[in-house]
Amino acid sequence: MSDNDGKKTLGLRGGARPGNVKQSFSHGRTKNVVVETKRKRVVVPKPGAAKPGGGAAPSGDPSRRPAGISDAEMARRMKALQAAKAREAEEAAAREAAEKAREEERARRRAEQEAKEREQREAEERARQKAEEEERKRKEAEEAAKRAAAAPTPEEPKAARAPASKPAPAATPRKQDREREQRGRGKGRDDNRRSGKLTLGQATGGEGNRQRSMAAMKRKQERARQKAMGGAVEREKVIRDVQLPEAIMVSELANRMAERVADVVKSLMQMGMMVTQNQTIDADTAELIIEEFGHKVTRVSDSDVEDVIKEVEDSEDDLQPRPPVITIMGHVDHGKTSLLDAIRDARVVAGEAGGITQHIGAYQVKTDGGTTLTFLDTPGHAAFTSMRSRGAQVTDIVVLVVAADDAVMPQTIEAINHAKAAEVPMIVAINKVDKPDANPDKVRTDLLQHEVIVEKMSGDVQDVEVSAITGQGLDELLEAIALQAEILELKANPNRAAQGAVIEAQLDVGRGPVATVLVQNGTLRQGDIFVVGEQYGKVRALINDKGERVKEAGPSVPVEVLGLNGTPEAGDVLNVTETEAQAREIAAYREQAAKDKRAAAGAATTLEQLMQKAKEDENVAELPILVKADVQGSAEAIVQAMEKIGNDEVRVRVLHSGVGAITETDVGLAEASGAPVFGFNVRANASARNTANQKGVEIRYYSVIYDLVDDVKAAASGLLSAEIREKFIGYAEIREVFKVTGVGKVAGCLVTEGVARRSAGVRLLRDNVVIHEGTLKTLKRFKDEVAEVQSGQECGMAFENYDDIRQGDVIEIFEREEVTRTLD
Repeated sequence: MSDNDGKKTLGLRGGARPGNVKQSFSHGRTKNVVVETKRKRVVVPKPGAAKPGGGAAPSGDPSRRPAGISDAEMARRMKALQAAKAREAEEAAAREAAEKAREEERARRRAEQEAKEREQREAEERARQKAEEEERKRKEAEEAAKRAAAAPTPEEPKAARAPASKPAPAATPRKQDREREQRGRGKGRDDNRRSGKLTLGQATGGEGNRQRSMAAMKRKQERARQKAMGGAVEREKVIRDVQLPEAIMVSELANRMAERVADVVKSLMQMGMMVTQNQTIDADTAELIIEEFGHKVTRVSDSDVEDVIKEVEDSEDDLQPRPPVITIMGHVDHGKTSLLDAIRDARVVAGEAGGITQHIGAYQVKTDGGTTLTFLDTPGHAAFTSMRSRGAQVTDIVVLVVAADDAVMPQTIEAINHAKAAEVPMIVAINKVDKPDANPDKVRTDLLQHEVIVEKMSGDVQDVEVSAITGQGLDELLEAIALQAEILELKANPNRAAQGAVIEAQLDVGRGPVATVLVQNGTLRQGDIFVVGEQYGKVRALINDKGERVKEAGPSVPVEVLGLNGTPEAGDVLNVTETEAQAREIAAYREQAAKDKRAAAGAATTLEQLMQKAKEDENVAELPILVKADVQGSAEAIVQAMEKIGNDEVRVRVLHSGVGAITETDVGLAEASGAPVFGFNVRANASARNTANQKGVEIRYYSVIYDLVDDVKAAASGLLSAEIREKFIGYAEIREVFKVTGVGKVAGCLVTEGVARRSAGVRLLRDNVVIHEGTLKTLKRFKDEVAEVQSGQECGMAFENYDDIRQGDVIEIFEREEVTRTLD
């Protein structure tokens, strides 16, 4: 097959010549080719052409192939035909591309021409407006000059002036023509002549108060630009990465996709979900919607909200030295606060109830050498074990205070264990060495039992003998602390978001929730937004340990923070966030997680557990109480102490514990539950007192925690059932059995041991086996009823509602007594 000027000529074997082809096909449009041979006239169907019976003839079918054509020849022809079709397709594509390029070029030239014409028209319009403005100004100047010339001069007599009551003279024909011309040209432009400043409404052609907005102006300009470019141009769709939680509101989903809420609701309705924009849908449904709108899905869990406050590793170049945090620990009344009082030169201990520290205090002290030290004073009573534990967790150095006249005590051992668990260095301060009976060596020896070996005993723990009263050894103690801090090389990065620990929290009447925070890293500034535990807020004010307001607090600086939305738990971690929305979201997640955890802890998961719990509740007596304290740490310590009171028969249940004054709501809860209200360093307000008097609710006030614990323990002991004890008082042997009319069988007995009493209980023993237990119906000596019969005497006994008695049986006589029980 050959191609010549777009014509295709079909050559055949077997002597056929090109001249024998009666009809050729051009560009593949002729279906059949007629070929004349020597014998007969053959019609060669084009490959793919329709068969006479309908349907294309198969190219490789021998029955449909013309005579004299071999398989190889047929394949060659088919290949040539396909090559011709491919060339035609390429030529058609090239022609289309060229045509499209010419169309684009024409459109570009047309757009350029229209833009040039538009600019020219705008220039002509500006020139015309400028000419009209100049003409108007010129005419106004001429009219002003004419009015000035027509006005009477001061020298003219008053009689020459026209009276005010006379009507104005008719306009001259020249003036009428001028006014008619101006009205026709400017459509009353001079009638509403501009006066004063040019406003946006006047510039944009607005009438009255109706003015076009800037957005409308921009839309108009955009439509004009698209029209000039040859039609509307669709905006390119922005593909967004949508973060999808486990559940999301419809409006929030539309906001994250940057789509119209109505479109999202319509799509959900097409899926068969009749929802509104304020309803919540699950993650799977939301994922289908996001994919339908062409966006990408990123699944996140609820806990991912805390990723914004993850720990940031600080580089060594950003770290700067910080003051050490020293915790004072030890047994109650060993002089911890007095020692710190001597260091601070302040009277802290005078304000403590009974000389016992009830809260954690945080103070900063500057030594004579210029070193700044941060001290934490923890309570020493056993009820504040958790508070001491938190003090050890945030501290760098522990100062263990032991009285020289008292040696090591239980809380001293607890403090040692806390310090070891926190893996912080320890310094032993042996206090009260000024007393006559002081024995520091005994303290050092007792510490050996708890693996605390001081330097004087060839150990590695520093020990200093001090006296808070005389000031002896205070300088040596501060030097030991400074030396230990220098060895630790304490550093922190002040140039980052602040992070700190809540040492104490309370609800102040005038200031609201207040938290004492020890900043551990970064710098906390006024105005920072933070989240702490299940609460969040914005720093409204910072107050240092001296009561002064400060603008910022760096690492190892204790401050009181104002601006919380609620009272946090002592020991919670404070983290600064970028936005209030982040802080609110994190606090809400933590609150829900804590609620779920409490619900899971108190829920019975199986039927056996449910029945067991119900059985335990039936057998256990409960003492419900309400606790209100001045600070969160004290409330937490009281609740923990209450949980330890009780046994298998009785327990104390804290219905509610909180911070702040006792309110009418607390009294209402106590009245409904039949519980007393315990106030620790707080009082009830006037309405709460009146309500308590009316409803008979008991309110008790305490200032020392172990007094409260002792009273609750005594009240819980009253719920214990009295212990019944049996006391053996005698034995009697039955010698003879008599039948008495109206009485029944009566045993003639001999009291062999002890005494027989009429009011006592008796057991009938036969061969040392208890046959009956009951009470006596009668006890006679001879014919008289007696109260008791002594040992060695004979008597007559009859049992209540029992007659099966025999000779030789033994009667055991005993008494029951109730013993009042108390909780240990």
